[in-house]
Amino acid sequence: MSVSDSQSSSGHRVVVLSGPSGSGKTTIVNRLIAESPVKLQKSVSATTRKPRPQEVEGEDYYFLADADFREKLAQDLFIEHAEVFSSGFLYGTLRSEVERAWQSKAWAFLEIDVEGALNVMQQYPDAVTIFLKTPSPEEFEKRLRARGTENEATIQKRLATAASELEFVDRYRHVVVNDVLDRAVAEICDILKSEETNRNA
Repeated sequence: MSVSDSQSSSGHRVVVLSGPSGSGKTTIVNRLIAESPVKLQKSVSATTRKPRPQEVEGEDYYFLADADFREKLAQDLFIEHAEVFSSGFLYGTLRSEVERAWQSKAWAFLEIDVEGALNVMQQYPDAVTIFLKTPSPEEFEKRLRARGTENEATIQKRLATAASELEFVDRYRHVVVNDVLDRAVAEICDILKSEETNRNA
């Protein structure tokens, strides 16, 4: 039995949300956890970077030593992983996070970048994949600059990354434009409700 078959027959589902930094993912993720018509459990990513102030182990990230991360990688314990923005730090999604959601009778909810999402799509072909985008590239740059948290070099790098990620939009089953927050959340909730209805049909 394939991964796809076992996922479908057991009712286990994976939801993937991707989108450039500044597209509003974090806000939408929090709204969906609270308002989704299906039970979602957000996957906690692992990283080799040090915790920032206020970040909590096991809630924001699993903070792993580089050697520990690479050992788990060698054991094939990650669904996806990547070095983010050439920072030297590794990030990834542990397979155990998906299992943890399923044990809670929830849909595993992964907020990950395009590279990670493409890997997840290979392993979970039935995954509900959603790409979140801003109404225009100009709006995206405006939001990035409004955050005031990054220098110009980082902003330019994020703009270049966003442009490359947009090339993979057609690999996602759904594309949602975050023009008005409430409308975008409602659209994703409708997508999930439809997926649940189709699954039970």
